[in-house]
Amino acid sequence: MLNIKSIVENDIVIKTVADYAQKNNIPTYVVGGYVRDLIIGRDTNDIDFVLVGDSLKLAEDVLKEIAPKIKLSVFKNFGTAHFTYDNINYEFVCARKESYSRNSRKPKIETGTIEDDQKRRDFTINTLAISLNKSDFCEIIDPFSGLDDMKNKIIRTPLNPNVTFDDDPLRMLRAIRFSCQLGFEIHYECLEAIKNRVDRISILSKERITEELNKIILTKKPSTGINLLSDTGLLNLILPELEQTKGVDIIDKQSHKDVYYHTLEVLDKLSQNSAHLWLKWAALLHDIGKPSTKKYAQTQGWTFHGHEVVGARMVKSIFKRLKLPLNEKKDFVCKIVELHLRPVALVEETVTDSAVRRLLFEAGEHIDALMMLCEADITSKDPKKVSRYLNNFKNLRQKLVEVEEKDKLRNWQPPVSGEVIMKTFNIPPGKEIGIIKTAIREAILDGKIENSYDATFKFMLDFVGKNHPDLLG
Repeated sequence: MLNIKSIVENDIVIKTVADYAQKNNIPTYVVGGYVRDLIIGRDTNDIDFVLVGDSLKLAEDVLKEIAPKIKLSVFKNFGTAHFTYDNINYEFVCARKESYSRNSRKPKIETGTIEDDQKRRDFTINTLAISLNKSDFCEIIDPFSGLDDMKNKIIRTPLNPNVTFDDDPLRMLRAIRFSCQLGFEIHYECLEAIKNRVDRISILSKERITEELNKIILTKKPSTGINLLSDTGLLNLILPELEQTKGVDIIDKQSHKDVYYHTLEVLDKLSQNSAHLWLKWAALLHDIGKPSTKKYAQTQGWTFHGHEVVGARMVKSIFKRLKLPLNEKKDFVCKIVELHLRPVALVEETVTDSAVRRLLFEAGEHIDALMMLCEADITSKDPKKVSRYLNNFKNLRQKLVEVEEKDKLRNWQPPVSGEVIMKTFNIPPGKEIGIIKTAIREAILDGKIENSYDATFKFMLDFVGKNHPDLLG
């Protein structure tokens, strides 16, 4: 049995807030996600207080008492204050009611009661409040049967879902995200309301959309959320490239995999072993280039030649459109998508040291992530085939270790730099430098020379002597 009173009294901040509120006769409550997570036993680092009174002064006075050196962040326009104590975020806000204009999800805010504040919240499981008042200390205030919905694992809005989602369409994405994170089912009326309101996401910023999308992708079984996005029509507005991978074509009684469902299977398999957001994005987009490269030939059947290269180009445009990071995170996803066929090709044939060197050179520090995706990409229903592939991947991993120990090709830099080349031959920057560097790289990758300064310098002199003797003077 959950002992809320004991939990409240053992949290120094909550206890101090309760004492202050009771002493000054200020109706105060702990609300929202903290209460929800407390009841279901889920860890949380955020505690929100709602009070009918001056939230800024209460926060300021409480912080002075428990930790006067900690800085209080104040947002007067919103009537909120925030501080972090012992790695927990505490936020204070005045009880309020909201009204929305048609073209914005930013509400007009007025002061209100705790009932008003609960009505404005997105889902019944987030309307729960714990009273810190003397008359009903630690009682749960539950006007919308949020406790029943938690027991029955239901996501439901406290008011008419059509109005709730029309006012703030971000709540449609939050419903799907909570469904994934908590393993709850979205109430059928809410699901229908989402389907009827999908066009409303046009008023959302791309950043808010991708924030929720990232949280869905980070769950243990992201396919649940992606399928809900697809079923409601949201996916076609957010990531139409993925929606377009659905379906199977049949010619001459030959068909191909449904790329969409294969992709989700890969994403789920990967998610059991990794919480790496950008590797999960690579899994989600690894076959995104297949629809535009799909061809049928009687001799070969269905082919998707070059889909990894096309897919990598598409990643760039998708990241730009969704306002995802256009930095090393995008570069990482592009590289993994472009290289995801390479390890598979290696395990299907005799693995040479040269091929392994080239894979290590191109994947660099991302080789382990690439191998993890490739192993998740094995979705055959034939257990013998899966066993064979996994064993081959195991052998390839061992080969990668052996070659790396010998040749040190991760994060490879030429043992002989461009500056050394220019100084040795007394030449300025130009195409000759690139030609020599390429020859050195290829010689190392082919195993003709060691990945060392002395071997490389000697090779460079021999190469220039045979192919560009004019540089020797």
